[in-house]
Amino acid sequence: MTGAAAPEAILIAGPTASGKSDWALQLAERVPAEIVSVDSAQVYRGFDIGSAKPSLALRRALLHHLVDIRDPEQVYSAGDFVEDAMAAIAAIRGRGRLPLLVGGTMLYFHAFVHGMAALPRADVALRREIDAQAARRGWPALHAELATLDPESAARIHPNDAQRIQRALEVVRVSGRPISDWQRDTAPAHALRLQRWALVPGDREQLGERIARRFDQMVEAGFVDEVRALQARPALSPDAPSLRAVGYRQLWEHAAGREPLPAAIERARVATRQLARRQLTWIRSDPGWNCLDPFGPDARESWLRQVVDTLRQRRPETG
Repeated sequence: MTGAAAPEAILIAGPTASGKSDWALQLAERVPAEIVSVDSAQVYRGFDIGSAKPSLALRRALLHHLVDIRDPEQVYSAGDFVEDAMAAIAAIRGRGRLPLLVGGTMLYFHAFVHGMAALPRADVALRREIDAQAARRGWPALHAELATLDPESAARIHPNDAQRIQRALEVVRVSGRPISDWQRDTAPAHALRLQRWALVPGDREQLGERIARRFDQMVEAGFVDEVRALQARPALSPDAPSLRAVGYRQLWEHAAGREPLPAAIERARVATRQLARRQLTWIRSDPGWNCLDPFGPDARESWLRQVVDTLRQRRPETG
């Protein structure tokens, strides 16, 4: 965050349940801003409770972008996100407001900040084949296979991260070239001045408690009924990419009559904690994030003062 020019966009990342949305809303009360959601579940219509999607009332009061822009049967990629985010940022800045990119989908943040490799197109038949292999052997076994083909990528991917294992295996099988090689040839699609913040809880036990409490609140708010409504969509397959969202895939099993609710809830809690660990791994691997402990005393107020002062004191450079 050096130099005299003001940031053209502020990014707020962090693990699930760390308080990102609350921090962004507090900042938006102090500066003219609009929010760009960086959330791979909130893009889908009908994914409301389980994605912690902001209410319609809140979205009317403070404009949110990239929310409810796809049906759950559709695919939405990191490349789609970058393209849509750039359009939203241009519109926000054109209105003289500050774009706040807020969320926990770290792949989207990475693609936006660092650029995207020109990877081979998705191969639907191959993806089905990989999914079938995973059903027989388990994702950890496919992760072990990936470690022999692309050890660099395997070191960054959790053995249970089905989506990333599938994509890495797909790329190397289609192209004969590891995805890590493709990813080295990247550049961002913009030259925006960014200010990047990441909420990194120092007390992981407290984060785990917040995750469990929030999931229980989602269930009480009707999360199971939301999943049942998704199951009633005739074109929505349980293998759809949208249903890889944590919580949805676990409750899908219960709503389909294959698992008792307490067991599904416990699996969802475990999966959410695993997601939080993966999100933190992404953050720690990128030194460009300015990390703050959201549970620290006066952490949010101190951050708000710092950011607002920066925005007031700095002015865009003129040529």
